[in-house]
Amino acid sequence: MTHTPHELHEEFPEHAERIHELKTSNAHFAHLFDTYHEINRAVHRAETDVEPTDDFHLEDMKKQRLLLLDQLAEMLRG
Repeated sequence: MTHTPHELHEEFPEHAERIHELKTSNAHFAHLFDTYHEINRAVHRAETDVEPTDDFHLEDMKKQRLLLLDQLAEMLRG
């Protein structure tokens, strides 16, 4: 398996314990976490031409990933 950039624990290494805690105790965080990783992996597959897509779809997926990342970051800071 190739290395997938932008994994959540790499984006916020200082919050590794908090990420684990929220994944197990907060259903909303767990849902956002799973959705983020699904989109992140789809972006990675598109960028590496494993599953090519057009530029507009790739850009849309990147925007969704960034929105989810912002929401997750807010929850980690809270």
